Amino acid sequence: MIRLLARLTLNVLSNAIGLFAASILVSGFSISGVSFIIAVAIFSLSTAILGPLIVKIALQNANYLMGGIALVTTFVGLLITNFVSDGISITGLNTWIIATLIVWIFSVIGNVALPLLLFKKTLSDQQPSKSS
Repeated sequence: MIRLLARLTLNVLSNAIGLFAASILVSGFSISGVSFIIAVAIFSLSTAILGPLIVKIALQNANYLMGGIALVTTFVGLLITNFVSDGISITGLNTWIIATLIVWIFSVIGNVALPLLLFKKTLSDQQPSKSS
């Protein structure tokens, strides 16, 4: 249960980093103040639900998509978040493509780096000690 909550927390934080980075780096991508939290929640929920569904569809119909599942999931998550939330705005095809890439890249970096930062003590305690 703790491991599930830790993964959920890391996923939400990574998505927040990705969305925040896209709002700074991409000119046609904006998220208004308070709506940022709502957008992160909607995006995180939609990607968590859609990820396995998109994998299943790709396995059945389009095996060639397997390498890009995370990108497809990120794009669909942004699409849903854009339609459901009033606080996020994504305009233009280039913005959609670049925002998808940036959110995905920063989410991946967050999912790799955050466990090292947040769970540093736990990870170091689990490593076997060297005997002299």
